[in-house]
Amino acid sequence: MALVVASSWAGAEVQRVDVASRSEIGASGYEKIVGTVHFAVDPSDPHNKVIADIDKAPLGSGGRVEFSADLYILRPKDPRRANGIAFIDVSNRGRKPILSGFNRGAANDPATDADLGDGFLMREGFTLVWVGWQFDVRRQGGMLGISVPDAVGVTGIVHADFTPNNRAPQQMVTDLAGYSPVDPTAVETTLTVRDGPLGRAVPVPREKWRLEGNVVTMADGFEPGRTYELAYRAARLPIAGLGLAAFRDVATWVKHSPDALAHAQYSIAFGSSQSGRFLRTFLYYGFNSDERGRQVFDGVWAHIAGASRLSINQRGAVPNSTAMWTATWFPFANSAERDPASGKVEGLLENERARHNQPKIFYTNTAVEYWGGGRSAALVHTSPDGKTDLKLPDNVRFYFLTGTQHSPSRFPPQMSAGQQLDNPVDYWWTLRALLVAMDHWVRKGTPPPASQYPRLADRTLVAASQVGFPTIQGVASPKGIAPARLGESMLPLLVPDVDEDGNERAGVRLPEVAAPVATFTGWNFRHPSIGGADQLVALTGSEIPFARSRTERDAKHDPRKALEERYASREQYVAQGRAAADGLVKKGLLLADDVPSVMKRVEAQWDERK
Repeated sequence: MALVVASSWAGAEVQRVDVASRSEIGASGYEKIVGTVHFAVDPSDPHNKVIADIDKAPLGSGGRVEFSADLYILRPKDPRRANGIAFIDVSNRGRKPILSGFNRGAANDPATDADLGDGFLMREGFTLVWVGWQFDVRRQGGMLGISVPDAVGVTGIVHADFTPNNRAPQQMVTDLAGYSPVDPTAVETTLTVRDGPLGRAVPVPREKWRLEGNVVTMADGFEPGRTYELAYRAARLPIAGLGLAAFRDVATWVKHSPDALAHAQYSIAFGSSQSGRFLRTFLYYGFNSDERGRQVFDGVWAHIAGASRLSINQRGAVPNSTAMWTATWFPFANSAERDPASGKVEGLLENERARHNQPKIFYTNTAVEYWGGGRSAALVHTSPDGKTDLKLPDNVRFYFLTGTQHSPSRFPPQMSAGQQLDNPVDYWWTLRALLVAMDHWVRKGTPPPASQYPRLADRTLVAASQVGFPTIQGVASPKGIAPARLGESMLPLLVPDVDEDGNERAGVRLPEVAAPVATFTGWNFRHPSIGGADQLVALTGSEIPFARSRTERDAKHDPRKALEERYASREQYVAQGRAAADGLVKKGLLLADDVPSVMKRVEAQWDERK
């Protein structure tokens, strides 16, 4: 039987919670609470008026906009075990990434001790909270979503790109799963095709394709590696930006409401990739102030978001989209800068909505966010024209995770969609140390490790066309990778420069990179078998192994030293990796308890080569 928890909190935006289940998770000492949270927000409040189309929402009792979302909480049963922080994870397409990331392989809906992975977050005493925010999630298998009203009296065209990997005749355009076409045969229902993300779009003749729901059928099959764009008039337009209010109001409920199912004095938000772009959007629109003007999050951590934001607070939003090359909108940096294209002056935080109640902020990015997909990570710490390093505000740290890809690939690495092996360098060990640092910064005021990222001043950050990547047989040069586009203007494509091996010099160099057996990159070109061989595999890096011997190296004309030229023995290699690990521990970028696990991977890298 469901339990209803109504709010007695005067003026509360959280009206009630319908609890569907409560259960203990093994012997972890944690309780799982699953339910639905109901909201009602004032559309005339200045903190809400920024939500696109909220003035077109149907009104409930008291003239408020009503909506509901999935709620999921993992909390210590014994309050004495709690560390006082609600760690609120922005679900990624309905999933719970902090469990698999920080807890090293946990399940999306844990029910047993084994489902909690190695239990790191539990040992630290965090209260974990998720709330659905994305309206087009398929809510099954523990996936979290939100139910929001449609805008009344409006209509609009929705768009989405897709790039087929084969000639199959059907493609499901998942980015438009939340929208049904008014008329699949209408003149304004269109399909175009272009070469690469920034090529010239050419209409596909209407007689060659048809649309049913969000499935496109092409009689002759699609051309693999080319980019298609589908557009049609949507039958309904959900007010997607209410997801930002849901995230805000659950966080303030946990911090302030006596009726909350979990309580914490402090809160930290974490978002990865799509969810990191959500947090940059959340901050930009001023959602870190609640309806009463109080600070919502004490800490915000946007991971692998680059300089991008999310398609959520707009009519016809497509939050599910990876939005390659198109999601990077001014402003990019926190501080106020002048946009060379429009002349507008503002910052992600230095604007009239967001400058109050600024949290402590971590930005963590991989090489992918600099190189590929138009995420343009360098613009978080350089001027919009790419000519000057910016001074980061005191409440911001930026950590570049050297030689890593968007999400670490499995190990041993394999070749998936790219011309090279995927990049397996595992940065989550450093993220665990940074979470402890953020915890101490929020609760105790202890400064976290200094920022680590490439800079123009010392030439560790350069234009992509100037990067010193070596010429390696069978490896395409990255120097011609396209930059992101903002309107008709190209954004600067600034990337970390590399050493003679092609490994990046600046940033947090994990032992796998500091004691390398390969070149590790943030880019990987598409394999010819899936078309578009001059284009990048989305969000994927490369591992390009060194030759084992000088003889092998000479046969391949490889300019990089062979393993036998670098390391006299396995023991010397392991010692170099251990020295790198110990150095990161001293800097607060690796936990001492995690060094043995990190060294297992270092040793496995050698054994895989030899």
